[in-house]
Amino acid sequence: MNQPAQQQDPPGVEASLTPKADHGEDSYVGSGRLAGKVAVITGADSGIGKAVAIAFAREGADVVISYLNEHEDAEDTRKWVVDAGHEALVYPGDISESATCREIIDLTVKTFGRLDILVSNAAYQMHHDDLLEISDEEWNHTLATNVSAFFYLVKAALPHLGEGASIIATSSVQSDNPSPGLLPYAATKAALANMTSSLAQGLAEKGIRANSVAPGPIWTPLIPATMPPDQVETFGEQVPMARPGQPAEVAPIYVLLASDESSYVSGSVIAVTGGKPIL
Repeated sequence: MNQPAQQQDPPGVEASLTPKADHGEDSYVGSGRLAGKVAVITGADSGIGKAVAIAFAREGADVVISYLNEHEDAEDTRKWVVDAGHEALVYPGDISESATCREIIDLTVKTFGRLDILVSNAAYQMHHDDLLEISDEEWNHTLATNVSAFFYLVKAALPHLGEGASIIATSSVQSDNPSPGLLPYAATKAALANMTSSLAQGLAEKGIRANSVAPGPIWTPLIPATMPPDQVETFGEQVPMARPGQPAEVAPIYVLLASDESSYVSGSVIAVTGGKPIL
């Protein structure tokens, strides 16, 4: 895959991405592995979150699509979920605010009467060549969006999660192989991997599992929205497979972790990195 140099305003939108990302729209085939379950997915308007929403719906789950303000992208995700024969609840809002996180969970339970899967996927990143370019406000916003939101969501969700429930956080290869230009983002992704390990131990007696997925370079709107155009052009060439991955290539791992097939998998970090090892 070759992508041209390009740039978008954060947080980025699917309609402006060249070439278009593959979310499994024409390829993912479900087999009922999540039948009857209800899933909340943050950042489900595009990228990995969108691919996970499509896969979950085709596996039998109703899906809550949480996103910031990319209404057109979120509506497209909703259509794919509905086309799969399942209900979709679309909820815009800033998850860096604790009240938004509580509202997402409360509305989910009010609408569906249950919650089985929580996928904390939405994230903020911005590339900086110089640490001095990072404002205090950006640092705090990155931590609030990527780390605090996960805490708020889990705290709100726990009273509604029963035995067999699954919590999944999107970490990153950056958690163990940080790029100097993504210092705040990389730090938050390491925190998420650590938090899921703690949750896995603390929630095991309740039968609730917690894991994280660590993607490598995946082609999503976040990339041209947060990286310089020249780095967008070469994005993904650094891994052994020498290309960026597609969201559709990550989603099956989330399906596995959400399903009962992974009943003995908890506290794990699953790498989807195109061959680049994580520690």
